[in-house]
Amino acid sequence: MPQDPEDPAQLSTAHRVALLSRDDRIFHVVLAQQFDREFIEELCRLAEMIRSIAEARQGAQFLRTLLGHKRAMLYFIQPSTRTFLSFTAACQVLGMPHNEVRNPSTSSEVKGETEDDTIRVLSQYFDLIIMRHPEEGFAEQMAHMLNRMRRTIPLINGGSGKDQHPTQALLDIYTLLRSLGRPAQEGARPIFSPDPLKGKTIAFVGDLQRGRTVRSLAYLLCRFPGVRMLFVSAPELQIGEDIIEYIERHSIEHEIHDDLRAVIDQCDAVYMTRLQDEWDRDGESRSIDYSSYTITYEMAERFKPGMVIMHPLPRRHEIDKRLDNTPHARYWAQVRNGMWMRAAMIASIFNVDARIIDHYHSYYAR
Repeated sequence: MPQDPEDPAQLSTAHRVALLSRDDRIFHVVLAQQFDREFIEELCRLAEMIRSIAEARQGAQFLRTLLGHKRAMLYFIQPSTRTFLSFTAACQVLGMPHNEVRNPSTSSEVKGETEDDTIRVLSQYFDLIIMRHPEEGFAEQMAHMLNRMRRTIPLINGGSGKDQHPTQALLDIYTLLRSLGRPAQEGARPIFSPDPLKGKTIAFVGDLQRGRTVRSLAYLLCRFPGVRMLFVSAPELQIGEDIIEYIERHSIEHEIHDDLRAVIDQCDAVYMTRLQDEWDRDGESRSIDYSSYTITYEMAERFKPGMVIMHPLPRRHEIDKRLDNTPHARYWAQVRNGMWMRAAMIASIFNVDARIIDHYHSYYAR
């Protein structure tokens, strides 16, 4: 059967990734598979530089000069707090004006305008579209549509259905590297420990089948040989076979478990997730006992030294609140890391990363 250029699902992953790039640089940010290890680490270093520069008033003023001539649209028609505000703050860090559409009932879609046409219209006003949408694959379809337009602009996927959330995965990797391979200073260059995740065990816990953050982070972790992944979930919420196949293809050690208590003492990082019952059709997840996928204060005596707890948030009851103020809690740091990582990603897309690096080096040279 010939490939349908309108349907990205019919293309190979390599072809899909190539169509999201321009001049050998990432243009649209849609799939976690777009990022190799070298680029992931470049973005983490750039995020470190941005956060260091922003500490001083003069540095923050410099950052705000970078993208004041560009405009961003946040098209978020699926509920969001952290991702929306994180992108908003990232735009502000870089001086990028932004607008938002968060409720289609206030747009021309109530008059019958298709979502495709809405994106076409927005592309005429703005230089970047950041999108969150409940439909899997929608962001990728829109990126390909923008590619075919005379005026093409980059698109960033802020979460699509149950499938992908690439920028969340990037900030999660950044959090892991900061937590398990703390950045140091080598001259004028922030560095991380060599192979910071080698020999580390990362446990994913909870609703893994419908957690797009888990899927995207698993893709990125495969770029770090020597890492070990545990998937701890009820059988009906276990990670998809496509992710397992991808992990096995990259020779990453992994195990399936159904009780966090049985493996907690093996973990260097635990990535907790809530029950994603908004995807239920008939309340099918109500009967699941989530107690085996909860991390309690009493478990702390079995934690490895330096073990970190992460969560993409929002949470419900899967993390004991008594753990919030312990050194193990990294979910608050994740939120802040997201702002810096997304600022780094936007800076890279618009090719102002070199200016940031030069400014950082000149500052430390003094």
